Amino acid sequence: MSVIDQIKDRLDVAEIIGRTVPLQRAGRNLRGLCPFHSEKTPSFYVFPDSQRWQCFGCNRGGDIFTFVMETQGLDFRGALEELGRLAGVEVRPLTPSQVQAGAEADRLLALHQAAADYYHQLLRSAPQAAHARAYLQRRGFKDETMEVFQLGYSLRSWDALRTHLLGQGFTLEDLVKAGLLVEREEGGTYDRFRDRLMIPIRDRRGRVIAFGGRVLNPEDEPKYMNSPQTPLFDKSQVLFGFDRAGQAIREADAAVIVEGYMDVMISHQEGYRNVVAPMGTALTEAHLKQLHRLTRRFIMALDPDAAGINATLRGLETARQSLEREWEPVFDARGLIGYEGRLNAEIRVATLPDGLDPDELILRDSRRWEQLLQEAQPVVRFVFAHLLEQENKDEPKAKARIVEAMLPLLRDISNPIEREGYTQEIALRLGLDARMLLEQLRVRERVEAVRREQTRNEREHPQDREMHALRILLAYPALLERVDMELVGLELEPLGDDDFTAEGRLLWLALLEFMANPVLEWEDLLPPELAARVREWTQTPLPEESVEDWLRDLLRTILWIREGYVRQRIEEVGGLLLEAQAMGDLKGAEYAAVMPRLSETLIRIQRALWPKPQKR
Repeated sequence: MSVIDQIKDRLDVAEIIGRTVPLQRAGRNLRGLCPFHSEKTPSFYVFPDSQRWQCFGCNRGGDIFTFVMETQGLDFRGALEELGRLAGVEVRPLTPSQVQAGAEADRLLALHQAAADYYHQLLRSAPQAAHARAYLQRRGFKDETMEVFQLGYSLRSWDALRTHLLGQGFTLEDLVKAGLLVEREEGGTYDRFRDRLMIPIRDRRGRVIAFGGRVLNPEDEPKYMNSPQTPLFDKSQVLFGFDRAGQAIREADAAVIVEGYMDVMISHQEGYRNVVAPMGTALTEAHLKQLHRLTRRFIMALDPDAAGINATLRGLETARQSLEREWEPVFDARGLIGYEGRLNAEIRVATLPDGLDPDELILRDSRRWEQLLQEAQPVVRFVFAHLLEQENKDEPKAKARIVEAMLPLLRDISNPIEREGYTQEIALRLGLDARMLLEQLRVRERVEAVRREQTRNEREHPQDREMHALRILLAYPALLERVDMELVGLELEPLGDDDFTAEGRLLWLALLEFMANPVLEWEDLLPPELAARVREWTQTPLPEESVEDWLRDLLRTILWIREGYVRQRIEEVGGLLLEAQAMGDLKGAEYAAVMPRLSETLIRIQRALWPKPQKR
């Protein structure tokens, strides 16, 4: 029996909650005033049969672990240790590897901040940085902006930063690990950034985790150089300027995505603070997942010659197997259409005048910038307009090429009304029969449907389903973000702790920790019996199927898990409703209000599990 099971076996959720919340009997269950929000009539219930709790006022709920986490402000590990102490179950302390990983992150954060301070001081006062200061003035930067973003300068030296940071007590090993030093093949190290304008890259919390360096000598290459991937920095996850843009994005109910550091900084300087930029990659689901918490409206401001647009348009039919490519085009039309559907979002594209970057346009004509954002086009219209510029639509072969390029985009639109509207619009512009285009779309959809296979073992035991989902995630970690987007597109919550019980939750949390820090060993994260199971999984690969097949398998497995959970909730609330009606309890109205929400959730899950065939 696992540590979690031992704790649950020895402790009663009602007894633990009753220590802080006065509970009264309500039929088979218990109720009291919710500890998480102010109320006069009890809406907080404990279900001894399922060992769960739920507040019907603020909609919080969970098991014994989530209650302790919520009330005591603990993470899962802390709750595990506290409940283990109460249950008399030994919980292994953090291993040396886990402690070391946390200490390493703290050291690297301190190192990056020290480097940022050093670079910034050089820019402010060093004679060698005069050309950097002059460059910023030419680009329209105000002194306040240089301070706010803590811009800096790296000396034209092979060891200036190394000497400075070693003198502050940092180690050579940490400097290399942070990507600030580069190791020579013949031995020794040298400063990565030399004679560059230094731009600190910060995480969502405003902590310096990397640097971008821009050349000041036109003959130097590359023009921009970022820190390499480190334990702190993954460029596919980071949006430049996001630490300062959150409130403005929420207030404007829109996020503007540009391509460069300069664009972001000048935008913020001139009052357009809802602007962010990816780190030289296409906009990914990881980026949108962060922004989606603040808005569902996204505007991409692109140079008409942005790298990758033409290549992407030529390759629209190519399936995107993974978001983990080393290089991605700036504009990925099919990816954006997919994100729109999964996020229920609105993504538009604003095309800048030839030869102007956003920062230049804002400084030259801010009203024109605002107008361009207001006139931004939906992705489908933007791509279609771009194709019309490249092709002679009066030529039959050109029409065929345009249609062939647009069909994959149209097929990716999840809303059938929107898809048909765009199809008719394209047919009208090309002088074609819309019914012909719609029939081509249906043929493509039928071909895709034939390729789909039914997920195996759909009605296995809930814990088996949990293990199956976790095994897929272990083999394909990148699917976590994609399945989250699929769930959000179905108006369901992303995958989380509440989707797993007992051993499944422990494995889930260990998997998250491992994905964040792959250097950890499973033995450091899990009890021996679970670590052995993970080793067995890694030694016995899953059957060879496409990533898309495993994504569908993972999604259906999660839906089956949730279907069982929602059915259980309906049974629990239904029991409370019957008891309240029998006793004339006014709380019956509250339970009656909850039932439709649960039923709607169940219906959404079941529709996703058993979609109705499209009528022809």
